[in-house]
Amino acid sequence: MLRVKTEKTPLFRGIGETALAEMFTCGGARCKTYAKGEVLLRAGCITREVGVVQAGGVNIENIDLWGNRSILSHVPAGQVFAETYAFCGEPMMVDVVAAEETEALFLNMDVLIHTPHPDSEWQPVLVQNLLNISLHKNLALSERIFCTAPKTVRGRLLLYLSNQAAKAGSKSFHIPFDRQGLADYLNLDRSALSKELGKMRDEGILKTTKNEFTLHELPE
Repeated sequence: MLRVKTEKTPLFRGIGETALAEMFTCGGARCKTYAKGEVLLRAGCITREVGVVQAGGVNIENIDLWGNRSILSHVPAGQVFAETYAFCGEPMMVDVVAAEETEALFLNMDVLIHTPHPDSEWQPVLVQNLLNISLHKNLALSERIFCTAPKTVRGRLLLYLSNQAAKAGSKSFHIPFDRQGLADYLNLDRSALSKELGKMRDEGILKTTKNEFTLHELPE
Protein backbone atom coordinates (compact mmCIF):
# COMPACT_ATOMS: atom_id res chain seq x y z
CA MET A 1 0.00 0.00 0.00
CA LEU A 2 1.31 3.45 -0.97
CA ARG A 3 2.06 5.59 2.09
CA VAL A 4 2.32 9.28 1.27
CA LYS A 5 3.33 12.16 3.52
CA THR A 6 0.89 14.97 2.77
CA GLU A 7 1.42 17.34 5.69
CA LYS A 8 3.46 20.47 4.94
CA THR A 9 3.00 19.87 1.21
CA PRO A 10 1.61 22.98 -0.56
CA LEU A 11 0.43 20.89 -3.52
CA PHE A 12 -2.09 19.08 -1.31
CA ARG A 13 -3.22 22.06 0.78
CA GLY A 14 -7.00 22.24 1.16
CA ILE A 15 -7.62 18.72 -0.16
CA GLY A 16 -9.23 16.28 2.28
CA GLU A 17 -8.06 12.70 2.87
CA THR A 18 -10.85 11.09 0.84
CA ALA A 19 -10.29 13.45 -2.10
CA LEU A 20 -6.52 12.89 -1.87
CA ALA A 21 -6.98 9.13 -2.05
CA GLU A 22 -9.13 9.56 -5.16
CA MET A 23 -6.58 11.94 -6.68
CA PHE A 24 -3.67 9.56 -6.03
CA THR A 25 -5.58 6.73 -7.71
CA CYS A 26 -6.42 8.88 -10.75
CA GLY A 27 -2.87 10.20 -11.00
CA GLY A 28 -1.18 6.81 -10.80
CA ALA A 29 0.75 7.83 -7.68
CA ARG A 30 4.07 6.06 -7.25
CA CYS A 31 7.05 6.48 -4.93
CA LYS A 32 10.72 5.81 -5.59
CA THR A 33 13.88 6.14 -3.48
CA TYR A 34 17.12 7.62 -4.85
CA ALA A 35 20.70 7.58 -3.57
CA LYS A 36 22.65 10.81 -3.11
CA GLY A 37 23.80 12.09 -6.49
CA GLU A 38 21.33 9.98 -8.46
CA VAL A 39 19.46 11.77 -11.24
CA LEU A 40 15.67 11.72 -10.93
CA LEU A 41 15.00 13.60 -14.16
CA ARG A 42 17.54 14.51 -16.82
CA ALA A 43 17.73 17.55 -19.10
CA GLY A 44 16.19 16.79 -22.50
CA CYS A 45 13.64 14.28 -21.25
CA ILE A 46 9.90 14.90 -21.37
CA THR A 47 7.98 14.15 -18.20
CA ARG A 48 4.25 14.05 -17.63
CA GLU A 49 4.68 13.63 -13.89
CA VAL A 50 5.03 16.20 -11.15
CA GLY A 51 7.39 15.19 -8.35
CA VAL A 52 6.92 15.74 -4.61
CA VAL A 53 9.89 15.25 -2.26
CA GLN A 54 8.74 12.92 0.52
CA ALA A 55 12.07 12.71 2.36
CA GLY A 56 15.52 14.14 1.72
CA GLY A 57 15.90 16.85 -0.93
CA VAL A 58 16.81 17.47 -4.56
CA ASN A 59 18.84 20.11 -6.37
CA ILE A 60 17.74 21.65 -9.65
CA GLU A 61 20.93 21.79 -11.69
CA ASN A 62 22.17 23.00 -15.05
CA ILE A 63 25.36 21.68 -16.64
CA ASP A 64 26.78 23.65 -19.57
CA LEU A 65 28.59 22.34 -22.65
CA TRP A 66 31.93 22.42 -20.80
CA GLY A 67 30.66 20.51 -17.77
CA ASN A 68 30.29 23.47 -15.41
CA ARG A 69 27.49 22.93 -12.91
CA SER A 70 25.13 25.58 -11.58
CA ILE A 71 22.57 24.87 -8.86
CA LEU A 72 19.44 26.88 -9.59
CA SER A 73 17.52 25.87 -6.48
CA HIS A 74 17.13 23.31 -3.71
CA VAL A 75 13.83 21.48 -3.20
CA PRO A 76 13.39 20.17 0.37
CA ALA A 77 10.95 17.60 1.73
CA GLY A 78 7.31 18.56 1.15
CA GLN A 79 8.05 20.67 -1.92
CA VAL A 80 7.40 20.07 -5.61
CA PHE A 81 9.60 19.80 -8.70
CA ALA A 82 9.12 19.51 -12.50
CA GLU A 83 5.55 20.82 -12.29
CA THR A 84 6.03 23.35 -15.12
CA TYR A 85 7.54 20.76 -17.48
CA ALA A 86 4.86 18.22 -16.62
CA PHE A 87 2.12 20.78 -17.21
CA CYS A 88 3.52 22.12 -20.51
CA GLY A 89 5.01 18.92 -21.92
CA GLU A 90 8.24 20.72 -22.86
CA PRO A 91 11.66 18.97 -22.63
CA MET A 92 13.46 19.44 -19.34
CA MET A 93 16.13 22.18 -19.43
CA VAL A 94 17.62 21.09 -16.10
CA ASP A 95 18.61 17.98 -14.16
CA VAL A 96 16.86 17.01 -10.93
CA VAL A 97 19.49 15.40 -8.68
CA ALA A 98 19.18 13.86 -5.22
CA ALA A 99 21.11 16.05 -2.76
CA GLU A 100 20.95 13.20 -0.22
CA GLU A 101 19.09 9.91 0.01
CA THR A 102 15.67 10.96 -1.22
CA GLU A 103 12.18 9.54 -1.58
CA ALA A 104 9.96 11.14 -4.22
CA LEU A 105 6.28 10.81 -5.08
CA PHE A 106 5.22 11.13 -8.73
CA LEU A 107 1.76 12.01 -10.07
CA ASN A 108 0.63 12.07 -13.71
CA MET A 109 -0.33 15.63 -14.65
CA ASP A 110 -1.98 14.64 -17.94
CA VAL A 111 -4.62 12.75 -16.03
CA LEU A 112 -4.93 15.12 -13.08
CA ILE A 113 -5.02 18.46 -14.91
CA HIS A 114 -5.67 17.97 -18.63
CA THR A 115 -8.43 15.39 -18.18
CA PRO A 116 -11.72 16.88 -16.87
CA HIS A 117 -12.95 15.57 -13.53
CA PRO A 118 -16.20 17.55 -13.17
CA ASP A 119 -17.35 15.73 -10.04
CA SER A 120 -14.05 15.94 -8.19
CA GLU A 121 -13.41 18.16 -5.19
CA TRP A 122 -9.66 18.10 -5.71
CA GLN A 123 -9.09 19.27 -9.31
CA PRO A 124 -9.84 23.02 -8.92
CA VAL A 125 -7.92 23.11 -5.63
CA LEU A 126 -4.95 21.34 -7.23
CA VAL A 127 -4.85 23.87 -10.09
CA GLN A 128 -4.89 26.76 -7.60
CA ASN A 129 -2.14 25.15 -5.54
CA LEU A 130 0.02 24.70 -8.64
CA LEU A 131 -0.42 28.36 -9.51
CA ASN A 132 0.65 29.43 -6.01
CA ILE A 133 3.69 27.12 -6.15
CA SER A 134 4.70 28.55 -9.52
CA LEU A 135 4.52 32.12 -8.20
CA HIS A 136 6.68 31.28 -5.19
CA LYS A 137 9.25 29.58 -7.43
CA ASN A 138 9.48 32.71 -9.54
CA LEU A 139 10.38 34.58 -6.35
CA ALA A 140 13.01 31.97 -5.50
CA LEU A 141 14.62 32.32 -8.94
CA SER A 142 14.61 36.09 -8.52
CA GLU A 143 16.43 35.65 -5.21
CA ARG A 144 19.17 33.65 -6.91
CA ILE A 145 19.55 36.35 -9.56
CA PHE A 146 19.97 38.94 -6.78
CA CYS A 147 22.52 36.76 -4.96
CA THR A 148 24.69 36.33 -8.06
CA ALA A 149 24.53 40.01 -9.06
CA PRO A 150 27.42 41.29 -6.86
CA LYS A 151 30.77 41.12 -8.65
CA THR A 152 32.81 40.05 -5.61
CA VAL A 153 32.85 36.72 -3.79
CA ARG A 154 32.23 38.47 -0.47
CA GLY A 155 29.35 40.46 -1.90
CA ARG A 156 27.55 37.31 -3.05
CA LEU A 157 28.20 35.53 0.24
CA LEU A 158 26.98 38.43 2.36
CA LEU A 159 23.80 38.82 0.31
CA TYR A 160 23.00 35.10 0.35
CA LEU A 161 23.76 34.61 4.03
CA SER A 162 21.83 37.72 5.09
CA ASN A 163 18.81 36.45 3.11
CA GLN A 164 19.05 33.07 4.84
CA ALA A 165 19.24 34.76 8.26
CA ALA A 166 16.16 36.84 7.41
CA LYS A 167 14.23 33.70 6.40
CA ALA A 168 15.26 31.90 9.58
CA GLY A 169 14.47 34.94 11.75
CA SER A 170 17.82 34.43 13.45
CA LYS A 171 21.51 35.17 12.93
CA SER A 172 22.13 31.44 13.42
CA PHE A 173 20.77 29.21 10.68
CA HIS A 174 21.27 26.13 8.50
CA ILE A 175 21.72 26.22 4.71
CA PRO A 176 20.80 23.36 2.34
CA PHE A 177 24.19 23.26 0.56
CA ASP A 178 27.66 21.92 1.29
CA ARG A 179 30.61 24.10 0.16
CA GLN A 180 30.56 22.80 -3.41
CA GLY A 181 26.80 23.22 -3.61
CA LEU A 182 27.00 26.77 -2.27
CA ALA A 183 29.71 27.60 -4.80
CA ASP A 184 27.58 26.17 -7.62
CA TYR A 185 24.52 28.11 -6.43
CA LEU A 186 26.43 31.40 -6.29
CA ASN A 187 28.37 30.72 -9.52
CA LEU A 188 31.70 30.82 -7.70
CA ASP A 189 34.86 28.74 -7.68
CA ARG A 190 34.85 26.52 -4.61
CA SER A 191 38.40 27.39 -3.55
CA ALA A 192 37.66 31.13 -3.85
CA LEU A 193 34.49 30.69 -1.80
CA SER A 194 36.26 28.69 0.92
CA LYS A 195 39.10 31.23 1.06
CA GLU A 196 36.67 34.13 1.46
CA LEU A 197 34.67 32.31 4.14
CA GLY A 198 37.94 31.79 6.01
CA LYS A 199 38.75 35.51 5.80
CA MET A 200 35.24 36.45 6.99
CA ARG A 201 35.57 34.04 9.91
CA ASP A 202 38.99 35.46 10.86
CA GLU A 203 37.55 38.99 10.71
CA GLY A 204 34.76 37.99 13.10
CA ILE A 205 31.98 38.45 10.53
CA LEU A 206 30.68 34.90 10.87
CA LYS A 207 31.14 31.52 12.45
CA THR A 208 30.52 28.36 10.45
CA THR A 209 30.62 24.61 10.92
CA LYS A 210 29.63 22.64 7.83
CA ASN A 211 26.11 23.87 6.91
CA GLU A 212 25.61 25.86 10.13
CA PHE A 213 26.24 29.62 10.13
CA THR A 214 26.14 32.39 12.71
CA LEU A 215 26.48 35.98 11.52
CA HIS A 216 28.05 38.75 13.60
CA GLU A 217 28.17 42.49 13.10
CA LEU A 218 30.21 43.75 10.17
CA PRO A 219 33.43 45.50 11.22
CA GLU A 220 33.50 49.30 11.04
